Amino acid sequence: MQSANEPALDPGEAGALGASAAGRRWTRLKFQLRFLLAVLRARPMFALGYFIVLTIIILGVFAPLIAPYPPETANPEDFLQLPSGRHLLGTDATGMDIFTRIIYAPRIDLTIAIAGTVISAVVGSLIGALVGYYQEMRGIRAFFAGFVMRAADVLQAFPVFVFAIALVAIFGQSLQSIIAAIAFVNTPIYLRLMRSQVLAIRNMRYVEASYVSGASDVAIMLRHIIPNSLGPILSQLSVNIGWSVLLTAALSFVGAGVVAPTPEWGSMIAVGFQSIITGQWWPSVFPGIALAVTVFGFALVGASVEVLADPSRRRALGGTLRQKPSGAA
Repeated sequence: MQSANEPALDPGEAGALGASAAGRRWTRLKFQLRFLLAVLRARPMFALGYFIVLTIIILGVFAPLIAPYPPETANPEDFLQLPSGRHLLGTDATGMDIFTRIIYAPRIDLTIAIAGTVISAVVGSLIGALVGYYQEMRGIRAFFAGFVMRAADVLQAFPVFVFAIALVAIFGQSLQSIIAAIAFVNTPIYLRLMRSQVLAIRNMRYVEASYVSGASDVAIMLRHIIPNSLGPILSQLSVNIGWSVLLTAALSFVGAGVVAPTPEWGSMIAVGFQSIITGQWWPSVFPGIALAVTVFGFALVGASVEVLADPSRRRALGGTLRQKPSGAA
């Protein structure tokens, strides 16, 4: 409610204020985009990573429009055909087109990897924030923090791949079970990472000022601690997606993941591996290359996110870019 002594804004002034706020947001967005482009020009490998990831995603999304053959229909007449104009990357032992199956595979591999990694990042980060915030306190909260860390130690004592196989065997060989297994084995990574970030931030002056002013623990974590701890989490998330794609393929390779004839890189490598001994290398080599390139692309994206999310490294890179002559290569 406006007081009687407070001057009223006419519609023109209100519109000008709204336009100025929108202009500031647009200017900030343009600066961030220019900075990102400058980083990609200064670090060509980062640009390569984004190109790889976007290409894999686009191929998976538009696979039904791009693929020349059905992805799960066997054709015995085309048994182990060499790469040719008819079959760009050849065919496998069932006569299915390898190129078609490779570009369909990201629909399964990336869905499982992204879902499992995002779940583990959210759950692990929330638990890690609580553990880091309460670890130096006394009473039941400190006991909770210590118990969670000992449980994380026990989980990380098991080999990740063997642990994932055991979880899939217990809960069944389905997409939901594979996603749950990947999320479970990755959660301690984000728990420890967020805990270390919170321990470094919780004693900062602005956090202590919020605590003294009467802000609740939840408000302090949501307003100050978690937002300022997300840089390493986002970087780890990008790298971990590629690692989860590799884990998904490894599970399928040993028969504990996605089952053929569903197009998935790991199962394709497993099926094609049986033909290598007789000289047919292409059914396993081409899916292996696609898998390796995808993991490499996500690793590069993770490295770029780490630079962009770290204020100190961002300022250092920004200073380097400003000092670099505009005509320099």
